[in-house]
Amino acid sequence: MFFVVIILTLLLDQVSKAMVQMLMYHGESITLVPHVFNLTYILNPGAAFGLLAYQTSLFVAVTVILTAGVLFGYKKLPMERYLLRYGLGLIVGGALGNLVDRLRYGFVVDFLDFRMWPVFNLADMAIVTGACLLVWDLLNGNDQRPKKERGI
Repeated sequence: MFFVVIILTLLLDQVSKAMVQMLMYHGESITLVPHVFNLTYILNPGAAFGLLAYQTSLFVAVTVILTAGVLFGYKKLPMERYLLRYGLGLIVGGALGNLVDRLRYGFVVDFLDFRMWPVFNLADMAIVTGACLLVWDLLNGNDQRPKKERGI
């Protein structure tokens, strides 16, 4: 399932961005829920919140190193640590989705706009969700002893 999560995340991200690019013009914003949620097509040359704008080489290098590290080490993860595996799959899939944009355009296509938060995309959602799964697993899944032995 690890590779399925990566591939599905990458595909959903790229298809959603392609649809936005085909159906909207740069800078266009379509209100879906007034004062709450818009689709806003922007081009982000940086990372989250536009940080480190135009540092494409840095982002490409970090993504390649992260992906290689996860792919190299994932087989060593215990099978019962499914949250850890899914989390890493979401992070890698999201990172690869944004990497494809950076390599193709030199920036990332963002379009999900909750008005009180910077505009983001499905790859960003996958990365954040994956990170939350990792934290949850690390806080709750490290101790593999039966619950009875842990006093639960």
